[in-house]
Amino acid sequence: MSERIMIVDDEKDIANLIEIYMQNEKFEVKKFYSSYDALKFLQYEEVDLAILDIMMDGLNGYELCQKIREQYNFPIIMLTAKDEEIDKIKGLTLGADDYITKPFQPLELVARVKAQLRRYKSYNGLEKQKTTKVLEYRELYLNLQTHECTLNNEMVSLTPTEFMILKVLLENEGNVVTGEKLFHAIWEDEYYNKNNNTINVHIRNIREKLKDNAGESRYIKTVWGIGYKI
Repeated sequence: MSERIMIVDDEKDIANLIEIYMQNEKFEVKKFYSSYDALKFLQYEEVDLAILDIMMDGLNGYELCQKIREQYNFPIIMLTAKDEEIDKIKGLTLGADDYITKPFQPLELVARVKAQLRRYKSYNGLEKQKTTKVLEYRELYLNLQTHECTLNNEMVSLTPTEFMILKVLLENEGNVVTGEKLFHAIWEDEYYNKNNNTINVHIRNIREKLKDNAGESRYIKTVWGIGYKI
């Protein structure tokens, strides 16, 4: 069964273009020109990934992303006509997994979609795992079977992307993991830019959830100019 992709963009030409490329990759596509219509659809149907435009009339992409994250964990890729860093950071903070700036290369978007789906399948245990184990450091525990994170015996709610980033860091405990290595481990594609702020934002969100002060961190340490380590 092919994965179902939801496209939400009130620019019909762009939505139609994305639909063509996704269908060429044998994805099932559900296309909406309104955020409200997309939310109604989600009440009764399931999707594997959503592509959301930010600048839409009515309920914009940020608001739609936030509403989706209240109930669902499937990957979200944001489309933005702006190349402002603050726009990207806002989307990631609200729960988006990745973003791409208009105008974009359709094949790059296809690659990003495939990478997110691979990561999501791995996160949900849909692909075979060699071992089932719990990663731990001090009072922090990450259960790779149940995909649960606990800190001081309290549950910590992580998005799939945040979970995978923490998993990579814990698997490399004591060693520095570069931003590039983290990016490729999570997204598994070649579109890495050293100025890409995606990893930084996700790390910041994880720290907030762990109540981990960057200046006096007990768990995630920033090694300036290189990367991060547990």
